[in-house]
Amino acid sequence: MLDLKFIRENAGAVRRAIEVKGVSLDLDELLTVDRELLGLKQRVEAMQAERNANAKLVPRATPEERPALIQKGKDLGEELKGLEPALRAHEDALKQLLLRVPNIPLDSVPLGADDSENVELRREGTLPHFGFTPLDHVELLERHGWSDPERVAQVSGSRSYLLKGEAVLLEMAVQMFALDFLAGRGFTPLSTSALVRPETLVGSGHFPGGEDQVYKIEGEELMLAGTSEVPVNSLYAGEQLPLSALPITFAAISAAFRSEAGSAGRDVRGLIRVHEFRKVEQYVLCRADQTEALAWFDRILKNAEDLLAALELPYRVVQNCTGDMGAGKVVMYDIETWVPSEQMYRETHSCSYLGDWQARRTGLRYRDEDGKLTYAHTLNNTGIATPRILVPFLENHQQADGTIRIPQALRPYLGGKERLGQAVR
Repeated sequence: MLDLKFIRENAGAVRRAIEVKGVSLDLDELLTVDRELLGLKQRVEAMQAERNANAKLVPRATPEERPALIQKGKDLGEELKGLEPALRAHEDALKQLLLRVPNIPLDSVPLGADDSENVELRREGTLPHFGFTPLDHVELLERHGWSDPERVAQVSGSRSYLLKGEAVLLEMAVQMFALDFLAGRGFTPLSTSALVRPETLVGSGHFPGGEDQVYKIEGEELMLAGTSEVPVNSLYAGEQLPLSALPITFAAISAAFRSEAGSAGRDVRGLIRVHEFRKVEQYVLCRADQTEALAWFDRILKNAEDLLAALELPYRVVQNCTGDMGAGKVVMYDIETWVPSEQMYRETHSCSYLGDWQARRTGLRYRDEDGKLTYAHTLNNTGIATPRILVPFLENHQQADGTIRIPQALRPYLGGKERLGQAVR
């Protein structure tokens, strides 16, 4: 959400953001509703002032004058009461329109309609060169008896996953490694529920517009979040934090659920796009200073890159174009990790800076150096998400004998093992 005063004074910039981000919003409608609401409020204030002035005349009025003044007060009261529905309707309409206003992207963000127009910034790591015919992650899981897709599909439907044996230990090891890694860089580990109220999804900016991506709990005012960003973003909703409390940094782990509506036929094989997964999310709440916030952006991006480097996975960093960055983002980078079986990079991390767009939605403020209440700025980035990261992990680290090599950094989390799986003779 943007400040209404900013929208009024910078309608051209807002209109441009709506256009380049492909947001469905008529800014003229919003400005019209805003003007009409201001007119209604001015009319109400004038009538209230008139009623108050009239009420002061009653005690001093003559017996002949008093009935007319009393009747005038009643008429003004009835007229004010009659304006209440229009006032409420305009306030509700304006609020819903404001929730759809996108944030203003940095000037450096490339223009584009979708992810095909994202801009590659750099590639890191060395692509594997196999002296044998490599398998994809599904074949590797099957070879070692580490999955049972048919049975889990009977239990949980399509796009569900089940891991067995050492694959489970690997998944847990990767998550624990990420938590330890981020804790070592000053991020407080946080375990949170994926169960959230609808207003938290409004606060994070997933609503309105992303309702079809979320699972709802029938008969309850609860939903299943697709990332721990959602509950963490509302932990301090409505609060006024002291400046000394900032920055707040979390490495939050939770289950995550996404309906993947509209993705029929895409990435249905294996672990790429499943309905339920687990994710360690970096979340930062900092002062309303863009220079400071962008320094945090670089920091959480580096955290993710260093995690991938420690896991010895080749990746690339891309800058998301305006049409692929989401309404609330000021700037966004994706990290895509190399998947040998597809000979392509696939997105595994998304790093985002949202200015005060989320904090305005949650009412989260702090007192700055001058004691002024100011909306905080928020950022987030993936730490690690499983099982998706297992796709490039298994494929990049497979050996000629069928085993999976474990990078040095991960070995302490797997009892010192250098390899997983049985060698194929």
